[in-house]
Amino acid sequence: MHEISLVKNIFGSLDAVYPEKDRKKIKKIHMKVGLLSNVEPILMQNAFEAVVATERKEYIDCKLYIEVLPILVHCDECNKESEVVNYKFVCSCNKPTNKVIQGNELLISGVEFLE
Repeated sequence: MHEISLVKNIFGSLDAVYPEKDRKKIKKIHMKVGLLSNVEPILMQNAFEAVVATERKEYIDCKLYIEVLPILVHCDECNKESEVVNYKFVCSCNKPTNKVIQGNELLISGVEFLE
């Protein structure tokens, strides 16, 4: 389960940006996860809880929120953006396209602190 490694990397990123006194005040971590990122949100949530319980107890009161982003493609034929449905990379004009403009994301989109 690579989600555990990903969660550890999230904590590593927070360690690099925020001093320890601030990390103890983090109450919410917001993530954006694209459908093509090969991450299962429920497994990411479970990994987060496991790592917090065993290794990163300073985050015990912190919650992880995951926003799943759909796959969007751009079509050069009609110059429009379309959402990919059932992993069929076909524009709404029925032309195939492989220009992914959204769906690969795996990023921390926000951090909220206790007041």
